[in-house]
Amino acid sequence: MTGKPLALEEMVEVLKAAAEPSRLRILSLLAGGDLTVSDLTSILNQSQPRVSRHLKLLSEAGLISRYQEGSWAYFRLSEAPIQQGLSRALIGWQDSQDPLLLRDQERLAQVKVERHERATAYFSANAESWDQIRSLHIDETMVEDALRTIIGEQNFQSMLDIGTGTGRLLEMFSPLYVRGVGIDINRDMLTVARTNLDQAGVAHAQVRQGDIYALPVDRDGYDLVTIHQVLHFLDEPQSAIREAARALRPQGRLLVVDFAPHDLEFLRDEHAHLRLGFSDEQMTGWMKAAGLEPEKSVALEPQGGQAAGLVIKLWLARDPRMLIADAA
Repeated sequence: MTGKPLALEEMVEVLKAAAEPSRLRILSLLAGGDLTVSDLTSILNQSQPRVSRHLKLLSEAGLISRYQEGSWAYFRLSEAPIQQGLSRALIGWQDSQDPLLLRDQERLAQVKVERHERATAYFSANAESWDQIRSLHIDETMVEDALRTIIGEQNFQSMLDIGTGTGRLLEMFSPLYVRGVGIDINRDMLTVARTNLDQAGVAHAQVRQGDIYALPVDRDGYDLVTIHQVLHFLDEPQSAIREAARALRPQGRLLVVDFAPHDLEFLRDEHAHLRLGFSDEQMTGWMKAAGLEPEKSVALEPQGGQAAGLVIKLWLARDPRMLIADAA
């Protein structure tokens, strides 16, 4: 376990905050993913003021963290190494067959079922337009193979997926990172992403609502930042590239996936595409202007030799700053 050791009084406050049955139950539930006050009220069968009080004490002790998503507040286990390590140790020492904990897990499963139903409804409403676009380019499994190849198999600490959508990239690269964060402006898509990550058993990634031009994340905090099929919806893609670059650690990598230039105007008229693809010159120029060094680009041609198909491009760049090893 790494991180700044806690002073004696701080450690006492952390232990006092955890030393209560409902708060231990909350820690166990949050180990399985992000939850709202409403979710916890339903699962614990307690009043909202009481649950809010427990959350306040856990938050003040640094055992959990809170983030806002529109009018909803979500809670998760703290990412601070000492506090998270202590929480997971306490959870691991509990009897998982305790009747109360088993009932909590049953109710948590029901919350996740309800999320899945909302996600399914959203997909059903939008599936036709997505399928139409997918039919114009290479099969998605081939795109994912190319993504895995360009990123490689080396493990890293943290990943940020901007415009995370269904959370697929967070799921796909989950074996490689310790901590993952997905950002999306659309709350319906965040419901889809949470459902997919839950079903895939990815507990070390979270998704939250945020603006691509003002990311709600730490600067210099991520080894890999991805922007997958997002830039063509934006008025100012160069600003999004610049904001993504700020989130990179020294030697961190930015991977952008989008379309090469095309003339399919119906995508602008019917699917809200503001940009009809990007050239290598545009993309590498924006990356260089953001202080990054372009490293590689890959073109994936449409399947079946379609003349009017879409070429998918992968652009990889790196933050050129040297990573200085911590002497400790």
